[in-house]
Amino acid sequence: MAEVIRMPKMSDTMEEGVIASWLVKEGDKVKSGDILAEVETDKATMELESYEDGTLLHIGVKEKDAVPIDAVIAIIGEEGEDISGLLKEIESGGSDNGAAKEEESSDSGAEEEEVEEIDASDVNATVVTMPKMSDTMTEGTIASWQKKVGDSVSSGDVMAEVETDKATMELEAYEDGTLLYIGVEEGDSVEVDGVLAIVGEKGADFEKLLKAHQAKAKKSSGGGEEKKEAKKEAPKKEESKPAATQEKATSSTTDGGRLKASPLAKKMAEDKGYDITKIKGSGDHGRIVKKDIENYTPAADAPAKQAAAGGEGTAVNIPQVVGEESYEEVNVSQMRKTIGKRLAESKFTAPHFYITMEINMDKAIEARKAMNEFSPVKISFNDIVIKAVSAALRQHPKVNSSWLGDKIRYNKHIHVGVAVAVDEGLLVPVIRFADNKSLSHISAEVKDLVGKAHSKKLQPADWEGNTFTVSNLGMFGVEEFTAIINPPDSCILAIGGIKQTPIVKDGQVVPGNVMKVTLSADHRVVDGALGAAFLQTLKGLLENPVRILV
Repeated sequence: MAEVIRMPKMSDTMEEGVIASWLVKEGDKVKSGDILAEVETDKATMELESYEDGTLLHIGVKEKDAVPIDAVIAIIGEEGEDISGLLKEIESGGSDNGAAKEEESSDSGAEEEEVEEIDASDVNATVVTMPKMSDTMTEGTIASWQKKVGDSVSSGDVMAEVETDKATMELEAYEDGTLLYIGVEEGDSVEVDGVLAIVGEKGADFEKLLKAHQAKAKKSSGGGEEKKEAKKEAPKKEESKPAATQEKATSSTTDGGRLKASPLAKKMAEDKGYDITKIKGSGDHGRIVKKDIENYTPAADAPAKQAAAGGEGTAVNIPQVVGEESYEEVNVSQMRKTIGKRLAESKFTAPHFYITMEINMDKAIEARKAMNEFSPVKISFNDIVIKAVSAALRQHPKVNSSWLGDKIRYNKHIHVGVAVAVDEGLLVPVIRFADNKSLSHISAEVKDLVGKAHSKKLQPADWEGNTFTVSNLGMFGVEEFTAIINPPDSCILAIGGIKQTPIVKDGQVVPGNVMKVTLSADHRVVDGALGAAFLQTLKGLLENPVRILV
């Protein structure tokens, strides 16, 4: 019966996959463990393995095409099998397998009759189901069984190796007893909570327990989910299974020369530096699994590696680090919500562009020192920048603007917003009519507004109406950064710290104090040439600050 191959979820964030290349073509024979294709996910290019034996009857996705998770990418079945009905059903958005659906409908009456509760309380045995081994796991594949029917098992014994969507992991027993039944063959997949095995008292009526479990599952889910387990016969096939497994384990490569190994085995071999092609696989069809890597001893390679390392083959003991994962979740404050909303809207609606310029601050340092000898309040470099920005905006009024959708507002007044970091986020109090205020006035007003911001005493009138914004991280040692435009402005100036740097002056290399500023501009309003002209004017004012006072 034909089986549909769907695009698996190969990472926790994967939404679709791209078929990088098909390694088989329609009509090729494939076996469980063969690599069908290479799939590009959002994180890596991974191999898509077959979990069925048969002939590749149909390829539904071309190379380089992207398909969402669970989309049909291929069909595997018996050679010459008619899949036209199945293809039509897939095209019309039907179920995976029309033949399977017909079989289910023909048996539905019998199944419904069987869905009645069975009392298995007298059976001293436990059903082992497929556990959910990762947050994204929906099914697991039995890479290999470490026990066979009739073996005694103890709590903690490894019963099987299970391949999940992320790694190959060990399935441990949680009960003492005898392995009475194995419901999934090596290489086969089963959904989470599907029946894997039954462990219990030797001679217990496990078939009764199995029927009771299936009846309970059908009743809770609406019936039919456990049909594969119901149709499996108990231990008869298991008796001949070990010999068949040994025969299949003789070769770990397919006829096409591709290696059959679990993802975990490949990773372990790579980490240990083993040549995986020299390792004999003990899994289904010769598949190399975790235990093969653990039990492998590279006889010929060991002396050479030890000699190259210059040691005597002593093992390196890596200490085990024990830690505790922890985190804290807090509700988002209203301020942080507003910041997130406004800046996200600005970043993703306004086409930002950035211009960076270096400014020699030697004369500004001298001027500030001289002004602070007479100023009633201490003037900072940030105050000087605010004054210079307001003077530059007066010369370039188109930078002092806002985008209103179907209109552009050119503001004739200059209100400079000053970004202030507080515990809850970021506030932008406004210096109104900054171009008409003296440096000492600006300095006193900034200090007052910053104090109000930290004490949460700002009023709406203190933070509304900005036409341009400055953001200064220089005091934190930041040399250069870019800022997100603060709506409704069309520009914001990011100010870095002043740093001593070699500069050329009168043909000589001398030490100079350089400050980098970056203008973020909304390209819908401000063009590159206009932004550059604004920065050139700002540079002239700061490099000769006496012009600010004129």
